Amino acid sequence: MEDAMVIDQLVERAKAAQEVLAGYSQEKIDEIVKMFGKVVFDHAEEFAKEAVEETRMGVYEDKVAKCKGKSRIIWNNLKGKKSVGILEEDEETGITIMAKPMGVVGAVTPCTNPIVTPMCNAMFAIKGANAIIIAPHPRGKKGAKRMAELYYEQLDKMNVPRDIFLVIEEPSIELTNELMKKVNVVIATGGAGMVKSAYSSGKPSFGVGPGNVQGIIDRDVDVKTAVSNMIASRIFDNGVICSGTQTIIAPREKYDEILQEFQNQGCYYVYDPDRVEVFRKAIFPGGIINKDAVGQSVQDIAKLAGVEVSEGTKVIILKPGAYGRDDVLSKEKMCPVMTAYAYDTWEEAVEIAYQNLCYEGAGHSVDIQSNNDEHINYAGLRLPLSRLVVNQICATMAGGAFANSLSPTTTLGCGSWGNNSISENLSYFHLFNKSRIARVKKGWEQPSDEKIWE
Repeated sequence: MEDAMVIDQLVERAKAAQEVLAGYSQEKIDEIVKMFGKVVFDHAEEFAKEAVEETRMGVYEDKVAKCKGKSRIIWNNLKGKKSVGILEEDEETGITIMAKPMGVVGAVTPCTNPIVTPMCNAMFAIKGANAIIIAPHPRGKKGAKRMAELYYEQLDKMNVPRDIFLVIEEPSIELTNELMKKVNVVIATGGAGMVKSAYSSGKPSFGVGPGNVQGIIDRDVDVKTAVSNMIASRIFDNGVICSGTQTIIAPREKYDEILQEFQNQGCYYVYDPDRVEVFRKAIFPGGIINKDAVGQSVQDIAKLAGVEVSEGTKVIILKPGAYGRDDVLSKEKMCPVMTAYAYDTWEEAVEIAYQNLCYEGAGHSVDIQSNNDEHINYAGLRLPLSRLVVNQICATMAGGAFANSLSPTTTLGCGSWGNNSISENLSYFHLFNKSRIARVKKGWEQPSDEKIWE
Protein backbone atom coordinates (compact mmCIF):
# COMPACT_ATOMS: atom_id res chain seq x y z
CA MET A 1 0.00 0.00 0.00
CA GLU A 2 2.86 2.39 0.87
CA ASP A 3 4.54 1.69 -2.49
CA ALA A 4 1.28 2.44 -4.29
CA MET A 5 0.92 5.76 -2.46
CA VAL A 6 4.46 6.84 -3.32
CA ILE A 7 3.93 6.11 -7.01
CA ASP A 8 0.43 7.59 -7.08
CA GLN A 9 1.84 10.88 -5.79
CA LEU A 10 4.62 10.93 -8.38
CA VAL A 11 2.23 10.13 -11.21
CA GLU A 12 -0.25 12.81 -10.15
CA ARG A 13 2.55 15.39 -10.05
CA ALA A 14 3.77 14.29 -13.45
CA LYS A 15 0.27 14.42 -14.93
CA ALA A 16 -0.26 17.98 -13.71
CA ALA A 17 3.07 19.07 -15.18
CA GLN A 18 2.37 17.27 -18.44
CA GLU A 19 -0.88 19.17 -18.90
CA VAL A 20 1.11 22.39 -18.80
CA LEU A 21 3.75 20.97 -21.15
CA ALA A 22 1.06 19.93 -23.65
CA GLY A 23 0.12 23.58 -24.08
CA TYR A 24 3.60 24.64 -25.20
CA SER A 25 4.58 25.46 -28.77
CA GLN A 26 7.00 23.34 -30.78
CA GLU A 27 9.67 25.98 -30.21
CA LYS A 28 9.24 25.91 -26.43
CA ILE A 29 9.27 22.09 -26.37
CA ASP A 30 12.47 22.02 -28.40
CA GLU A 31 14.09 24.56 -26.08
CA ILE A 32 13.49 22.17 -23.17
CA VAL A 33 14.69 19.12 -25.10
CA LYS A 34 17.88 20.92 -26.09
CA MET A 35 18.52 21.85 -22.47
CA PHE A 36 18.12 18.22 -21.36
CA GLY A 37 20.90 17.20 -23.72
CA LYS A 38 23.15 20.21 -23.14
CA VAL A 39 23.18 19.74 -19.35
CA VAL A 40 24.61 16.23 -19.77
CA PHE A 41 27.05 17.45 -22.43
CA ASP A 42 28.30 20.26 -20.18
CA HIS A 43 28.57 18.04 -17.08
CA ALA A 44 29.94 14.94 -18.83
CA GLU A 45 33.02 14.62 -16.61
CA GLU A 46 31.01 14.96 -13.40
CA PHE A 47 28.40 12.43 -14.53
CA ALA A 48 31.06 9.98 -15.75
CA LYS A 49 32.89 10.09 -12.44
CA GLU A 50 29.64 9.59 -10.54
CA ALA A 51 28.64 6.67 -12.76
CA VAL A 52 31.93 4.79 -12.39
CA GLU A 53 32.01 5.30 -8.61
CA GLU A 54 28.37 4.41 -8.02
CA THR A 55 28.01 1.44 -10.38
CA ARG A 56 31.57 0.14 -9.88
CA MET A 57 31.80 -0.75 -13.56
CA GLY A 58 32.87 0.76 -16.84
CA VAL A 59 35.58 3.22 -17.88
CA TYR A 60 35.58 6.91 -16.92
CA GLU A 61 36.91 8.17 -20.28
CA ASP A 62 34.36 6.11 -22.21
CA LYS A 63 31.52 7.39 -20.06
CA VAL A 64 32.65 10.97 -20.71
CA ALA A 65 32.64 10.18 -24.44
CA LYS A 66 29.22 8.57 -24.13
CA CYS A 67 27.70 11.57 -22.31
CA LYS A 68 29.05 13.99 -24.87
CA GLY A 69 28.51 11.81 -27.91
CA LYS A 70 24.93 10.74 -27.20
CA SER A 71 23.70 14.16 -26.07
CA ARG A 72 25.28 15.71 -29.17
CA ILE A 73 23.90 13.31 -31.75
CA ILE A 74 20.43 12.90 -30.20
CA TRP A 75 19.81 16.64 -30.11
CA ASN A 76 21.20 17.02 -33.63
CA ASN A 77 18.70 14.39 -34.77
CA LEU A 78 15.75 15.89 -32.89
CA LYS A 79 16.10 19.57 -33.69
CA GLY A 80 13.79 20.79 -36.41
CA LYS A 81 11.58 17.67 -36.27
CA LYS A 82 7.85 18.22 -35.79
CA SER A 83 6.30 16.52 -32.78
CA VAL A 84 3.55 18.93 -31.69
CA GLY A 85 0.26 19.75 -33.42
CA ILE A 86 -0.12 19.14 -37.16
CA LEU A 87 2.72 16.99 -38.48
CA GLU A 88 1.70 16.81 -42.13
CA GLU A 89 -1.13 17.64 -44.51
CA ASP A 90 -1.45 15.84 -47.83
CA GLU A 91 -3.96 17.38 -50.23
CA GLU A 92 -3.66 14.49 -52.66
CA THR A 93 -4.56 11.78 -50.13
CA GLY A 94 -6.76 13.99 -47.99
CA ILE A 95 -4.94 12.87 -44.85
CA THR A 96 -3.89 15.25 -42.06
CA ILE A 97 -1.73 13.79 -39.28
CA MET A 98 -1.60 15.33 -35.81
CA ALA A 99 0.65 14.49 -32.86
CA LYS A 100 -0.90 13.90 -29.44
CA PRO A 101 1.09 13.24 -26.24
CA MET A 102 0.89 9.83 -24.60
CA GLY A 103 0.93 11.39 -21.13
CA VAL A 104 3.34 10.14 -18.47
CA VAL A 105 6.25 7.92 -19.50
CA GLY A 106 7.78 5.50 -16.99
CA ALA A 107 11.40 4.72 -17.81
CA VAL A 108 13.31 1.87 -16.18
CA THR A 109 17.03 2.52 -16.58
CA PRO A 110 20.04 0.20 -16.05
CA CYS A 111 23.18 0.53 -13.95
CA THR A 112 25.20 -0.16 -17.11
CA ASN A 113 24.08 3.19 -18.55
CA PRO A 114 22.84 5.25 -15.58
CA ILE A 115 23.14 8.74 -17.08
CA VAL A 116 22.74 8.61 -20.84
CA THR A 117 19.71 6.30 -20.88
CA PRO A 118 17.60 8.57 -18.61
CA MET A 119 18.73 11.58 -20.64
CA CYS A 120 17.84 9.92 -23.94
CA ASN A 121 14.45 8.71 -22.74
CA ALA A 122 13.66 12.12 -21.28
CA MET A 123 14.58 13.92 -24.50
CA PHE A 124 12.31 11.60 -26.49
CA ALA A 125 9.47 11.91 -23.97
CA ILE A 126 9.60 15.70 -23.72
CA LYS A 127 9.86 16.00 -27.51
CA GLY A 128 6.38 14.44 -27.64
CA ALA A 129 5.12 16.76 -24.84
CA ASN A 130 5.10 13.95 -22.27
CA ALA A 131 6.28 14.01 -18.67
CA ILE A 132 8.65 11.26 -17.54
CA ILE A 133 9.37 9.41 -14.31
CA ILE A 134 12.73 7.65 -14.07
CA ALA A 135 13.06 4.38 -12.14
CA PRO A 136 16.85 4.04 -11.86
CA HIS A 137 18.77 0.95 -10.86
CA PRO A 138 19.72 1.20 -7.15
CA ARG A 139 23.34 1.53 -8.28
CA GLY A 140 22.41 4.48 -10.46
CA LYS A 141 20.16 6.51 -8.17
CA LYS A 142 22.75 9.15 -7.18
CA GLY A 143 23.45 10.01 -10.79
CA ALA A 144 19.74 10.22 -11.63
CA LYS A 145 19.12 12.46 -8.63
CA ARG A 146 22.01 14.75 -9.58
CA MET A 147 20.68 14.92 -13.13
CA ALA A 148 17.29 16.01 -11.79
CA GLU A 149 18.89 18.73 -9.67
CA LEU A 150 20.69 20.20 -12.67
CA TYR A 151 17.57 19.97 -14.82
CA TYR A 152 15.51 21.74 -12.15
CA GLU A 153 17.93 24.66 -12.06
CA GLN A 154 17.36 25.20 -15.77
CA LEU A 155 13.62 24.47 -15.74
CA ASP A 156 13.14 27.11 -13.04
CA LYS A 157 14.90 29.67 -15.24
CA MET A 158 12.65 28.67 -18.14
CA ASN A 159 9.52 28.87 -15.98
CA VAL A 160 8.71 25.23 -16.79
CA PRO A 161 7.25 22.84 -14.16
CA ARG A 162 9.95 20.73 -12.55
CA ASP A 163 7.66 17.73 -12.43
CA ILE A 164 7.96 17.02 -16.14
CA PHE A 165 11.06 15.05 -14.98
CA LEU A 166 10.78 13.01 -11.79
CA VAL A 167 13.00 10.33 -10.25
CA ILE A 168 12.23 7.54 -7.80
CA GLU A 169 14.93 8.55 -5.33
CA GLU A 170 15.00 5.25 -3.39
CA PRO A 171 14.27 2.71 -6.11
CA SER A 172 13.17 -0.87 -5.53
CA ILE A 173 11.68 -3.64 -7.63
CA GLU A 174 8.33 -3.09 -5.91
CA LEU A 175 8.26 0.63 -6.67
CA THR A 176 9.35 0.06 -10.26
CA ASN A 177 6.65 -2.54 -10.83
CA GLU A 178 4.06 -0.20 -9.32
CA LEU A 179 5.25 2.63 -11.55
CA MET A 180 4.86 0.55 -14.68
CA LYS A 181 1.21 -0.13 -13.79
CA LYS A 182 0.36 3.55 -13.24
CA VAL A 183 1.98 5.43 -16.14
CA ASN A 184 0.67 5.69 -19.70
CA VAL A 185 3.61 4.06 -21.44
CA VAL A 186 6.76 2.22 -20.30
CA ILE A 187 10.34 2.16 -21.59
CA ALA A 188 12.30 -0.71 -20.05
CA THR A 189 16.03 -0.69 -20.73
CA GLY A 190 17.62 -3.35 -18.57
CA GLY A 191 17.61 -7.04 -17.73
CA ALA A 192 15.21 -9.61 -19.13
CA GLY A 193 13.23 -9.81 -15.89
CA MET A 194 12.47 -6.10 -15.84
CA VAL A 195 11.61 -6.06 -19.54
CA LYS A 196 9.20 -8.95 -19.01
CA SER A 197 7.60 -7.07 -16.11
CA ALA A 198 7.12 -4.06 -18.37
CA TYR A 199 5.32 -6.12 -20.98
CA SER A 200 3.21 -7.66 -18.21
CA SER A 201 2.24 -4.28 -16.73
CA GLY A 202 -0.85 -3.87 -18.87
CA LYS A 203 0.56 -0.68 -20.40
CA PRO A 204 2.10 -0.09 -23.83
CA SER A 205 5.79 -0.88 -23.45
CA PHE A 206 9.07 -0.61 -25.29
CA GLY A 207 11.74 -3.02 -24.12
CA VAL A 208 15.11 -4.32 -25.20
CA GLY A 209 16.56 -7.78 -25.65
CA PRO A 210 19.98 -9.07 -24.64
CA GLY A 211 22.89 -8.33 -26.89
CA ASN A 212 25.32 -10.89 -28.25
CA VAL A 213 26.73 -9.13 -31.28
CA GLN A 214 28.32 -11.54 -33.70
CA GLY A 215 31.37 -10.24 -35.53
CA ILE A 216 32.16 -11.66 -38.96
CA ILE A 217 35.28 -10.78 -40.94
CA ASP A 218 35.13 -11.30 -44.72
CA ARG A 219 38.07 -12.26 -46.90
CA ASP A 220 38.18 -8.94 -48.78
CA VAL A 221 38.77 -6.45 -45.94
CA ASP A 222 41.85 -4.69 -44.67
CA VAL A 223 42.71 -6.86 -41.68
CA LYS A 224 44.26 -4.11 -39.56
CA THR A 225 41.22 -1.87 -39.92
CA ALA A 226 38.72 -4.66 -39.28
CA VAL A 227 40.61 -5.79 -36.18
CA SER A 228 40.86 -2.22 -34.90
CA ASN A 229 37.10 -1.73 -35.34
CA MET A 230 36.26 -4.93 -33.49
CA ILE A 231 38.63 -4.23 -30.60
CA ALA A 232 37.21 -0.73 -30.19
CA SER A 233 33.71 -2.22 -30.19
CA ARG A 234 34.58 -4.79 -27.54
CA ILE A 235 36.54 -2.67 -25.07
CA PHE A 236 34.25 0.38 -24.96
CA ASP A 237 33.17 0.97 -21.34
CA ASN A 238 34.69 -2.41 -20.37
CA GLY A 239 32.23 -4.29 -22.55
CA VAL A 240 28.94 -3.37 -20.82
CA ILE A 241 27.44 -2.01 -24.04
CA CYS A 242 24.83 -4.41 -25.44
CA SER A 243 25.95 -3.56 -28.98
CA GLY A 244 29.61 -4.47 -28.33
CA THR A 245 31.10 -7.12 -30.62
CA GLN A 246 31.30 -10.53 -28.95
CA THR A 247 32.87 -12.83 -31.53
CA ILE A 248 35.53 -13.03 -34.22
CA ILE A 249 34.32 -15.30 -37.04
CA ALA A 250 37.24 -15.38 -39.47
CA PRO A 251 38.10 -17.23 -42.73
CA ARG A 252 40.09 -20.35 -41.94
CA GLU A 253 42.97 -19.62 -44.33
CA LYS A 254 43.39 -16.17 -42.73
CA TYR A 255 42.53 -17.18 -39.18
CA ASP A 256 46.11 -17.23 -37.88
CA GLU A 257 46.93 -13.93 -39.59
CA ILE A 258 43.84 -12.27 -38.17
CA LEU A 259 44.37 -13.59 -34.64
CA GLN A 260 47.99 -12.50 -34.80
CA GLU A 261 46.83 -9.00 -35.73
CA PHE A 262 44.52 -8.99 -32.71
CA GLN A 263 47.54 -9.85 -30.59
CA ASN A 264 49.62 -7.19 -32.32
CA GLN A 265 46.97 -4.67 -31.34
CA GLY A 266 47.05 -5.68 -27.67
CA CYS A 267 44.86 -8.74 -27.23
CA TYR A 268 45.57 -11.85 -25.16
CA TYR A 269 44.74 -15.04 -27.10
CA VAL A 270 43.91 -18.30 -25.31
CA TYR A 271 43.56 -21.38 -27.51
CA ASP A 272 44.58 -24.29 -25.26
CA PRO A 273 41.32 -26.11 -24.29
CA ASP A 274 42.33 -26.53 -20.64
CA ARG A 275 43.15 -22.84 -20.26
CA VAL A 276 39.96 -21.86 -22.08
CA GLU A 277 38.04 -23.99 -19.57
CA VAL A 278 39.53 -22.00 -16.70
CA PHE A 279 38.14 -18.78 -18.19
CA ARG A 280 34.83 -20.47 -19.03
CA LYS A 281 34.30 -21.41 -15.38
CA ALA A 282 35.41 -17.99 -14.16
CA ILE A 283 33.11 -16.02 -16.48
CA PHE A 284 30.13 -18.38 -16.47
CA PRO A 285 30.11 -20.25 -13.15
CA GLY A 286 27.17 -22.63 -13.29
CA GLY A 287 26.41 -21.42 -16.82
CA ILE A 288 25.41 -17.92 -15.65
CA ILE A 289 27.41 -14.73 -16.21
CA ASN A 290 29.56 -13.90 -13.19
CA LYS A 291 28.30 -10.58 -11.80
CA ASP A 292 31.85 -9.85 -10.64
CA ALA A 293 32.95 -9.91 -14.28
CA VAL A 294 30.40 -7.45 -15.68
CA GLY A 295 31.99 -4.16 -16.72
CA GLN A 296 35.36 -5.02 -15.23
CA SER A 297 38.81 -4.58 -16.73
CA VAL A 298 40.81 -7.23 -18.57
CA GLN A 299 43.12 -7.49 -15.58
CA ASP A 300 40.20 -8.15 -13.22
CA ILE A 301 38.75 -10.80 -15.55
CA ALA A 302 42.14 -12.50 -15.72
CA LYS A 303 42.38 -12.49 -11.91
CA LEU A 304 39.01 -14.25 -11.71
CA ALA A 305 40.61 -17.01 -13.79
CA GLY A 306 43.83 -16.98 -11.78
CA VAL A 307 45.82 -15.66 -14.74
CA GLU A 308 48.09 -12.66 -15.05
CA VAL A 309 48.03 -10.47 -18.17
CA SER A 310 50.09 -7.40 -18.96
CA GLU A 311 48.73 -4.00 -17.98
CA GLY A 312 48.22 -2.86 -21.57
CA THR A 313 46.11 -5.84 -22.62
CA LYS A 314 42.87 -4.71 -24.28
CA VAL A 315 40.82 -7.88 -24.78
CA ILE A 316 40.97 -11.55 -23.83
CA ILE A 317 40.19 -13.78 -26.82
CA LEU A 318 39.13 -17.39 -26.20
CA LYS A 319 38.95 -20.20 -28.75
CA PRO A 320 36.02 -22.44 -27.72
CA GLY A 321 35.60 -26.00 -28.89
CA ALA A 322 32.11 -25.45 -30.27
CA TYR A 323 29.54 -22.77 -31.07
CA GLY A 324 25.87 -22.26 -30.33
CA ARG A 325 24.26 -24.11 -27.46
CA ASP A 326 27.15 -26.55 -27.24
CA ASP A 327 29.30 -23.98 -25.41
CA VAL A 328 28.27 -21.41 -22.80
CA LEU A 329 30.94 -19.07 -24.18
CA SER A 330 28.59 -18.52 -27.13
CA LYS A 331 26.48 -16.28 -24.85
CA GLU A 332 26.83 -12.54 -24.26
CA LYS A 333 29.90 -11.63 -22.22
CA MET A 334 29.49 -8.18 -20.67
CA CYS A 335 33.22 -7.69 -20.22
CA PRO A 336 36.24 -7.28 -22.54
CA VAL A 337 36.27 -10.94 -23.64
CA MET A 338 35.69 -12.31 -27.17
CA THR A 339 35.49 -15.76 -28.70
CA ALA A 340 37.07 -16.74 -32.04
CA TYR A 341 35.92 -19.20 -34.71
CA ALA A 342 37.16 -20.25 -38.16
CA TYR A 343 34.95 -20.77 -41.22
CA ASP A 344 35.44 -22.21 -44.70
CA THR A 345 32.48 -20.72 -46.57
CA TRP A 346 30.51 -17.52 -46.01
CA GLU A 347 27.44 -19.64 -45.42
CA GLU A 348 29.27 -21.41 -42.59
CA ALA A 349 30.33 -18.08 -41.09
CA VAL A 350 26.71 -16.91 -41.05
CA GLU A 351 25.58 -20.25 -39.61
CA ILE A 352 28.00 -19.89 -36.68
CA ALA A 353 26.58 -16.44 -36.00
CA TYR A 354 23.04 -17.78 -36.39
CA GLN A 355 23.52 -20.57 -33.85
CA ASN A 356 25.15 -18.22 -31.35
CA LEU A 357 22.27 -15.74 -31.71
CA CYS A 358 19.71 -18.52 -31.28
CA TYR A 359 21.42 -19.32 -27.97
CA GLU A 360 21.30 -15.67 -26.85
CA GLY A 361 20.87 -12.26 -28.46
CA ALA A 362 18.49 -12.97 -31.34
CA GLY A 363 17.09 -9.75 -32.79
CA HIS A 364 19.83 -7.41 -31.62
CA SER A 365 22.78 -6.56 -33.87
CA VAL A 366 25.54 -8.06 -36.00
CA ASP A 367 28.95 -6.56 -36.83
CA ILE A 368 30.22 -7.39 -40.31
CA GLN A 369 33.55 -6.27 -41.71
CA SER A 370 33.08 -6.80 -45.45
CA ASN A 371 33.06 -5.06 -48.84
CA ASN A 372 30.98 -7.77 -50.51
CA ASP A 373 27.37 -6.62 -50.89
CA GLU A 374 26.20 -10.12 -51.77
CA HIS A 375 27.68 -11.48 -48.54
CA ILE A 376 26.30 -8.57 -46.51
CA ASN A 377 22.79 -9.04 -47.90
CA TYR A 378 22.95 -12.80 -47.38
CA ALA A 379 23.77 -12.28 -43.71
CA GLY A 380 21.06 -9.64 -43.40
CA LEU A 381 18.45 -12.01 -44.82
CA ARG A 382 19.58 -15.10 -42.93
CA LEU A 383 20.23 -13.77 -39.44
CA PRO A 384 17.64 -12.81 -36.79
CA LEU A 385 18.75 -9.20 -36.35
CA SER A 386 17.33 -5.70 -36.19
CA ARG A 387 20.48 -3.95 -37.36
CA LEU A 388 23.56 -5.09 -39.28
CA VAL A 389 26.44 -2.66 -38.86
CA VAL A 390 28.95 -2.76 -41.72
CA ASN A 391 32.62 -1.72 -41.43
CA GLN A 392 32.01 0.34 -38.32
CA ILE A 393 32.57 0.21 -34.56
CA CYS A 394 29.37 -1.56 -33.59
CA ALA A 395 29.34 -0.69 -29.87
CA THR A 396 29.23 3.05 -30.50
CA MET A 397 27.45 3.11 -33.86
CA ALA A 398 24.59 0.60 -33.73
CA GLY A 399 22.75 3.13 -31.56
CA GLY A 400 23.06 5.74 -34.30
CA ALA A 401 26.07 7.67 -35.56
CA PHE A 402 26.87 10.58 -37.84
CA ALA A 403 28.38 8.00 -40.21
CA ASN A 404 25.14 6.04 -40.63
CA SER A 405 21.39 6.66 -40.74
CA LEU A 406 20.27 4.62 -37.74
CA SER A 407 18.18 6.64 -35.27
CA PRO A 408 20.37 7.86 -32.39
CA THR A 409 19.22 6.17 -29.19
CA THR A 410 20.20 4.20 -26.11
CA THR A 411 17.27 1.77 -26.41
CA LEU A 412 17.73 -0.78 -29.19
CA GLY A 413 14.60 -2.79 -29.97
CA CYS A 414 15.08 -6.44 -30.90
CA GLY A 415 11.72 -7.29 -32.45
CA SER A 416 9.79 -10.48 -31.81
CA TRP A 417 13.10 -12.38 -31.70
CA GLY A 418 13.94 -10.55 -28.48
CA ASN A 419 10.33 -10.39 -27.24
CA ASN A 420 10.20 -6.68 -28.04
CA SER A 421 7.49 -4.56 -29.64
CA ILE A 422 9.84 -2.83 -32.11
CA SER A 423 12.73 -4.04 -34.27
CA GLU A 424 14.43 -0.67 -34.59
CA ASN A 425 16.07 2.00 -32.48
CA LEU A 426 13.63 3.71 -30.11
CA SER A 427 13.10 7.37 -30.99
CA TYR A 428 10.90 10.34 -30.24
CA PHE A 429 8.22 9.33 -32.74
CA HIS A 430 7.45 6.20 -30.73
CA LEU A 431 6.31 8.38 -27.82
CA PHE A 432 3.37 10.29 -29.23
CA ASN A 433 0.03 9.21 -30.63
CA LYS A 434 -1.00 10.14 -34.15
CA SER A 435 -4.52 11.28 -34.99
CA ARG A 436 -5.55 11.19 -38.66
CA ILE A 437 -8.18 13.28 -40.34
CA ALA A 438 -9.46 11.59 -43.50
CA ARG A 439 -11.06 13.89 -46.09
CA VAL A 440 -12.54 12.78 -49.37
CA LYS A 441 -9.83 12.41 -51.98
CA LYS A 442 -10.14 14.81 -54.88
CA GLY A 443 -11.35 13.11 -58.04
CA TRP A 444 -11.58 9.70 -56.38
CA GLU A 445 -13.10 6.76 -58.20
CA GLN A 446 -13.47 3.08 -57.43
CA PRO A 447 -11.85 0.79 -60.00
CA SER A 448 -14.00 -1.89 -61.59
CA ASP A 449 -13.89 -5.46 -60.33
CA GLU A 450 -12.30 -6.44 -63.65
CA LYS A 451 -9.50 -3.93 -63.06
CA ILE A 452 -8.98 -5.00 -59.44
CA TRP A 453 -8.76 -8.70 -60.22
CA GLU A 454 -6.94 -8.55 -63.55
